[in-house]
Amino acid sequence: MNVSLLVLGSGTSQGVPAIGCRCETCRSADPRDTRLRPSVLISSGDAQLLIDTSSDFRQQMLRHGITRIDAVLFTHHHFDHIGGFDDLRQYNFLQRAPMNVYGLPDTLEEIRVTFRYAFGAAKQTGGGLPSAQLHEVAGGVPFAAGGLEVLPVPVMHGVLPILGYRVGNVAYVTDTNAIPERSYDMLQGLDVLVLDALRHHAHPTHYSLEEAVATAQRIGARRTLFTHIAHNIQHSRDSALLPENMEFSYDGQLVTSGEQQT
Repeated sequence: MNVSLLVLGSGTSQGVPAIGCRCETCRSADPRDTRLRPSVLISSGDAQLLIDTSSDFRQQMLRHGITRIDAVLFTHHHFDHIGGFDDLRQYNFLQRAPMNVYGLPDTLEEIRVTFRYAFGAAKQTGGGLPSAQLHEVAGGVPFAAGGLEVLPVPVMHGVLPILGYRVGNVAYVTDTNAIPERSYDMLQGLDVLVLDALRHHAHPTHYSLEEAVATAQRIGARRTLFTHIAHNIQHSRDSALLPENMEFSYDGQLVTSGEQQT
């Protein structure tokens, strides 16, 4: 099965450039240093699965002309990953159906609370409300979404249990600083791994670049792309620090399982 992954956003919760920052990366003219909030689109055949509705969701959809989403997979409930939830209503209009949404029970409950107007609390509809069918999933238990088999991979984001996702030989694992032993088994035999690598120095809830490289080496994917990149990392300058089969992702990057690295 050929699986493609489109990087919609490779940045952190504040994005890059950061507001008011004059660092070298935030002033960079390299488009790879302009990073929207983290999200990817996974495609195989006619199926399109979105991972996270980032705070920049609308901009990402317009930028790439995405007019259909078969399902949304949520990694966790932090706002940079769910902030665009309201704009799913446009896909309700286009597809004339509720959106199928998948996540851990705690993630779905936080979505219900944060967007409570979409789940029965609205006193009037105004321009419309997002409509979603919420489906609870459990780490390590495969499920079908949009006609594709999805494996949710348990990882830790500080003290918060969250999910990465694997579809075919492609896996997306963001916002993590620890992968449980049993999850390493779920990440074997990958063509493409997208992995959290926040910055050069340590962080309590994200992998540093050094930690991410060591984790990627243990997983052993044929190709690893780093994401959730802060403005401490500059694409061109710091790419020289990476092993041959690893790279920093960038907004708009498209990779496909089995393709050759360019």
